[in-house]
Amino acid sequence: MTGKPTVGEYMTREVATVDPEETVSSVAQRMVDTTGHKGFPVTQGRTVEGFVSAGDLLLAADDTPVFTVMSEDLIVAHPEMKITDAARVILRSGIQKLPVVDDADNLVGIISNSDVVRSQIERATPGKVGKLMRTLEQIHGVELTEDRREVRLDDLTPTQERVYADELEGRQYELNRGLAEPLVVIDNDGELHLADGHHRVMAAHEMGIELMDAYVIVPQERVDLGMAKTAEKGGLETITDIEIVDYARHPLVETTKRLQ
Repeated sequence: MTGKPTVGEYMTREVATVDPEETVSSVAQRMVDTTGHKGFPVTQGRTVEGFVSAGDLLLAADDTPVFTVMSEDLIVAHPEMKITDAARVILRSGIQKLPVVDDADNLVGIISNSDVVRSQIERATPGKVGKLMRTLEQIHGVELTEDRREVRLDDLTPTQERVYADELEGRQYELNRGLAEPLVVIDNDGELHLADGHHRVMAAHEMGIELMDAYVIVPQERVDLGMAKTAEKGGLETITDIEIVDYARHPLVETTKRLQ
């Protein structure tokens, strides 16, 4: 990821759309049946013709074609647009989601205000990954590669013995809104050690989530990881071995409270 994140790096690529000839009642039902959809791009083929929101449907008859009520004066983004510029457009226009089109005006994604917030949260993560990679290279003298992929939570070996219950609530809030940072995982010859993100993992586990996005560091050969020894010493084999502490608050919260 570059120092200046782009819309293309954070947009949702699989976009639910509606046809101009669909009726108001069918689109309204789709909004009811799908989570998080308060509007849809209206497309003819891959070309964006307009955007229809819940507000556009309110006073229209059920059998009215969508193209007669949709907004045609569209604000769109381009994949190469800086995320900060997209944020300004979203803030100033009050529009929560921008269709993303390519140079041929074909729909290639959609960027939301949640995506913009997520891009700012995640900016710290590449720094964590880079620092960890440099440390591992210095300690073990081995070449490393890094990729971004989804990992199964059941496949992770934790390296932290406990998490705090009060912090899990905040992580669940982030997960529900798509704002959580990716995990940082080391793939040591097929063994996946969780290096960063234990609270996120446990929040996701409690929510029934099985897969999470992660930055995965891969040594070119198997190394003797110190965190693997920590996990073994603590009897940590799967995330179910992590203790959720509900009788104490996170140390940072306690410190903040004392300072007030």
